Amino acid sequence: MKTEIENAIATLKRGGLILYPTDTVWGIGCDATNADAIDKIYALKKRAENKAMVCLVHDFKMLNEFVEEIPEVAYDILRYAVKPTTVIYDDPIRVATNIIAEDNSLAIRVVKDDFCKKLIRKFRKPIVSTSANISGKTTPLSFAEISDEIKNGVDYVVNYNQKEKRGTPSAIIKLTLDGMVKVIRE
Repeated sequence: MKTEIENAIATLKRGGLILYPTDTVWGIGCDATNADAIDKIYALKKRAENKAMVCLVHDFKMLNEFVEEIPEVAYDILRYAVKPTTVIYDDPIRVATNIIAEDNSLAIRVVKDDFCKKLIRKFRKPIVSTSANISGKTTPLSFAEISDEIKNGVDYVVNYNQKEKRGTPSAIIKLTLDGMVKVIRE
């Protein structure tokens, strides 16, 4: 695992794209602070640039570094969630502007997966995570289901847990500073 993390980090630092196992499905990732790398993901996925993507962080402390103000209810939701849960926060900071939605929000997930935690902790920045498919196509639930177009379109494919079937996409909840909670995807 250590070599795979080091290779992935070297790729991320160069502004490259990685294909990696997350706590949900296989993801295409890049440095969430690098606008050029984010543009490469949009191009690879053939995805409209106004469609938001998710960022992954390794813990609550890191989450606080990239959101202006976190609603208190977020901590309870994340502490007690039984499945991976992505929260959409208002007023993200210190990330590339082309990953921020038009309403000035950003979807962020605190990962529980050991590989992801170690990768992000060592990289010391949030990592973009978007499903490993062309926009509009079915989300692959295993490495074997990922198209060659995606595998060949990234700069590094993590050779870890490729035989293991991944889970399903995360739950998504939108939180606003005025206390509103909206479930986007269960």
